[in-house]
Amino acid sequence: MSLHRRNFLAAAAGSVSAALAQTKRDWKNPVGYPDPDIIAIDPRFNKYKIGNTPIQRLYTDCLWAEGPAWNGSGKYLVWSDIPNNRQLRWIEDDGHVSVIRHESSHNSNGNTFDYEGRQISFEHGTRRVARYEYNGKVTIIADKFEGKRLNAPNDGAVHPDGSIWFTDPGYGALMTYEGNKGALELKEAVYRVDKDGKITKLTDEIYKPNGLCFSPDYKKVYVADTGATHYPKAPKNIKVWDIADGKTLRNGKHFCSMDLPGKGAGLADGIRADTDGNIWVGAGWVGAGYDGVHIFAADGVRIGQILLPEICANICFGGTKRNRLFMCGSQSLYAVYTEAIGAHIC
Repeated sequence: MSLHRRNFLAAAAGSVSAALAQTKRDWKNPVGYPDPDIIAIDPRFNKYKIGNTPIQRLYTDCLWAEGPAWNGSGKYLVWSDIPNNRQLRWIEDDGHVSVIRHESSHNSNGNTFDYEGRQISFEHGTRRVARYEYNGKVTIIADKFEGKRLNAPNDGAVHPDGSIWFTDPGYGALMTYEGNKGALELKEAVYRVDKDGKITKLTDEIYKPNGLCFSPDYKKVYVADTGATHYPKAPKNIKVWDIADGKTLRNGKHFCSMDLPGKGAGLADGIRADTDGNIWVGAGWVGAGYDGVHIFAADGVRIGQILLPEICANICFGGTKRNRLFMCGSQSLYAVYTEAIGAHIC
């Protein structure tokens, strides 16, 4: 999810000028309905688009906002501000934002909650997956594989069987800005941790595995690949695998391309599924008319967009009805109501 800025900025500079301009809006004043930055590309998206709801900016004061996760019982959203080394919390009751954690050198990226309501964070600085317990202690879920340190866990999700699935592309070890710079000891990969703590490598057949989500029935897993900036021949896409016996991957294949005709090919980052099997994708590094959220139907066809004035790093569904899409956009937190319902608990 976190991306190497220097590589991206050079690539993005040329493409921004060619991108189509999106609506100019004053975030302090209301936008007219329907919101012009919620776009149906395919008629299938119309059922999820609400005509009388706006994209809202809920907060802005981050350096690189990432990893939103919804806590249903607490009715709050937690997300990471990686360079500032803190986790923030937005409370649904009154929109209050506060720092929930400020941990030295952790540089958490993705976050999720398990089926017991405990927060799990994927940390760059410590190169680990950690769980925050009810008593305030921290349990290390994973920090090594076959005796070698993980690169810098990035994003993940919980499975109903209690296992935790996560990606380890190593972005947090590439620079001190978002972690602790150091050598990658392992091939970039996707992992699964059993309830008993056993860690298994699921696949390393992807360049830089980033955002990860399950299909609504947990029979498939989708992984975004952001390897194109480090591996020139890497596709800018999302891959999908079938899940066999709930534990192993089969039939890995291309799901969708991030190339948008007329705009260019950006990168997918955080991803989520809705209950109909659509995949919602935080995307960016192209510019106006591209950056924001791209929505793909289960057949891999892009059906809609939600345009933001910033790169969208990650997303999640939340709110009381799980029909509110929260979007971490570089320096800010955005939200919009949809008629889509998030498929999973976080």
